[in-house]
Amino acid sequence: MRFYEISKRILDIFGAIVGIIIFSPLMIGTIIWVKLVSPGGPVLADTPLRVGRHRKLFKLLKFRSMMPNAHEWLKSQPELWNQYIKNNYKLDPDPRLIKGARFLRKSSIDEMPQFLNVLIGNMSIVGPRAYYPFEIDEQLKKYPQVENLMDSVLNVKPGITGLWQVSGRSELNFEERVRLDAKYAFNKSLLYDLLIIIKTPYVVLTGKGAY
Repeated sequence: MRFYEISKRILDIFGAIVGIIIFSPLMIGTIIWVKLVSPGGPVLADTPLRVGRHRKLFKLLKFRSMMPNAHEWLKSQPELWNQYIKNNYKLDPDPRLIKGARFLRKSSIDEMPQFLNVLIGNMSIVGPRAYYPFEIDEQLKKYPQVENLMDSVLNVKPGITGLWQVSGRSELNFEERVRLDAKYAFNKSLLYDLLIIIKTPYVVLTGKGAY
């Protein structure tokens, strides 16, 4: 296990550096685009903290694809907020999106700043989904049968990509995502990571399961 942890961290650092170098022109272009179409807000999304390994909260970095203060605005709209919760934490259509946001999300370009999360050490290239604290609390009331599985999921660093992403992404409900994340947590290995990484470009290019 110690060998796996050390090897995975080395590969994470290497992968993050390579990713930043390769995608830096695309990231710079995205920064310019966000400032042009929505100049009133930051480049990075101001989203609630996520739950990381051992339930430690952290700031997940994403390019902003919504209006400034989008989450607070949504909470001030009771009807939309209830629809958001009921629909597995998504809206379609989503009135908060800025111009070009659907492309940023479908192509996963908005996720690229997470390479910095990997360098910092609160994320991995491959791992479970990074859940919101309120998402875990509210959804476990609805799906109590996966509470023990969630404990196993939260013993692993969340990832930029993962088994849940290459198996349906937003098409999956909470229970299905947790079961896939737990399957990864129980079977994690460098080979498993490699297989998921190989599958990821197809999912990104086709936009399968994105919204």
